[in-house]
Amino acid sequence: MSASASGSSSNLRLAPVLRWLGLTLVVLLALQISVVLSGADWSEPAFQQLLIERLVSQAPMGFVGLLLMLIGSRLDHPGAERTVIRWVVCVLSALLTVVMIAVVPMAISGNQTLSGQADQTLQQRRGQLEMARQQGKNPDNVKMLGDQLAQAGQLPAGASDEEKTKAAQLFIDGQLQQMDDQIQQAERQRNLAVNQRRYGGTVSAVVLAIAFVLLAFAAVL
Repeated sequence: MSASASGSSSNLRLAPVLRWLGLTLVVLLALQISVVLSGADWSEPAFQQLLIERLVSQAPMGFVGLLLMLIGSRLDHPGAERTVIRWVVCVLSALLTVVMIAVVPMAISGNQTLSGQADQTLQQRRGQLEMARQQGKNPDNVKMLGDQLAQAGQLPAGASDEEKTKAAQLFIDGQLQQMDDQIQQAERQRNLAVNQRRYGGTVSAVVLAIAFVLLAFAAVL
C-alpha cells in the first residue's frame, strides 16, 4: 500500500515537470519560426525553402513538447477525460497538422523552381564548355596561345612551333578538364540539394503531419 502511495506521489511530482518541459519546447518552436517570419518575403523561393526547412527541422521539438505536456496531464489527472492541457495539446497539434499539410505543395513548388534555376545554370556552363572546346580546336587559337606561353616564359627559349602547339594543347586540355570537373561537381551538389529538399522537406512534412494528427487524437481519446 505504501509502495503504491509512493509511486502515485512520485507521478504527481513528475507531472508538473513534464508539463513545463513540454511547454518550454513548444515556446522554443514558436520563437524559431517567428524569427524566420520576421523577415518574410513570400515571393522568394529561397525564403520559402528556408521556412520549410526551419519548420521541418524544428517541428519534432514541438511534437516532443506536446507529447510531454500530454503525458504530464495524464499523470496528473489519470481519471479525467479531457483536461484543459489535453485540449491545448489537441488544438496545437491540429494547428501544426494544418501547417505541415500546407507546407507540402509549397515545398514541391519551391523545389521545382530551384531545380529549374540550377538546371539553367548548369546548361549555361555546359554551353560555355562546348564553346571552349570548339575554340580549342581552332589552329589559330592554339598557335596564338602557344606564342603567349612562350612570351610568358613558360616554354624554353627558342621553342619550336611544334613544342608551342603541344604546350598550348596541353594547357587547353587541362582547362577543359577543370571546367568539366566543376560542372560534374555542380551536378552532384544539385542532385544532393534536390534529394535533401525532397526527403528532408516534402516527405518529412507528410510524416510530421501524420504524427501530429495521431497526437491530436491521443489528446482527446
